[in-house]
Amino acid sequence: MPRWIDTPAPLNALHDTLIAAASAGTAPIIGLDTEFVRERTYWPQLALVQISTSDGDILLVDPLCPGVPEALAAILADTRILKVMHSAGEDLVAFKHACKALPEPLFDTQVAAALTGVGAGLGYQRILLELLGVNVDKGETRSDWLRRPLSDSQLHYAADDVRHLHALHRELVDKLDLFDRMPWLQEDCARMLANAAQDEGDRWPHLGMRTAQFLDRDGQVRLLRLLRWRDAYARDHDRPRSWILDNELAAGLARTPPRDLADLQRAFDASPKAPRKLASLILAAIQTPLPDEADMPPAKGDDRDRATYKQLQQAVAARSAELGLPDGVLASRRWLEALQDGEDWPGALSGWRRTQLEPALAPVLATIGKR
Repeated sequence: MPRWIDTPAPLNALHDTLIAAASAGTAPIIGLDTEFVRERTYWPQLALVQISTSDGDILLVDPLCPGVPEALAAILADTRILKVMHSAGEDLVAFKHACKALPEPLFDTQVAAALTGVGAGLGYQRILLELLGVNVDKGETRSDWLRRPLSDSQLHYAADDVRHLHALHRELVDKLDLFDRMPWLQEDCARMLANAAQDEGDRWPHLGMRTAQFLDRDGQVRLLRLLRWRDAYARDHDRPRSWILDNELAAGLARTPPRDLADLQRAFDASPKAPRKLASLILAAIQTPLPDEADMPPAKGDDRDRATYKQLQQAVAARSAELGLPDGVLASRRWLEALQDGEDWPGALSGWRRTQLEPALAPVLATIGKR
């Protein structure tokens, strides 16, 4: 039966047990998952942490109780303990915000499944069925995890999220070792942790907005200023970005900048969601240059050389097929477009992906600018 943990003592005892195992030469492993709520806040509110041990013990940990986040942090930060998680991206943000620690080292089963050819982006339910033949209920996904006490259904669901992680880990380790791809997984998981640790926000958020490509250079600069300001304000006040300034209004203000506060208020009158109380801050954001805006890459539409992009895409697809990797694992559309725009093997394309792709892509990249 899962144990409900609402004091630090059981977590401290677990940590001691794991350390003793490490000292005895046994590499300790825990399965790890979280439930969080992010509907009304910028930061995910950590509501529950599930831990499974190699001997089948399951702890359902209440991080809302005094001293518990600190006890969790000690386990998370102990690099002698391997943490097995599935699709850990947002969980990492929740841990960093609530516990001021990250689960290092990390083994992400979703990433491992992609690197071994099982499938890209598989959900936990699907991967368990594919690899272990186990079916789990996902009916409590949208539950209110901040309420207390949690229902029996919620507790059962939460326990199932970590119950099979050890078996899944063993299965995926065998597959990774078979293909000699454990270093690939370690590199990808280390990058995930590094990104979560930095958590500086998107430097060029305008690139993620389709409407940005229809703005001229000055309009894109103004949009960048607004989106950077919005992100900083949302973080500081722990509110969703869209509650501060929605994308449509931001794009409109970037396209037709207000001359003064009265002009901005007139623009707000046409928008029912306009943040009128923030008008002076928004005007200042539009008008205040950023120190690095001269380096801003422009948002582009379909004006790239489509023949070159198609050649890059075909080369990646061919190499993916040779390696038995699902589409999108070697290089996403975004990364290929960054390469085509002249970036030097950015982000995830560095490391092992560059080793696998550079021989195939270099001849195509060499033709850019010659057409």
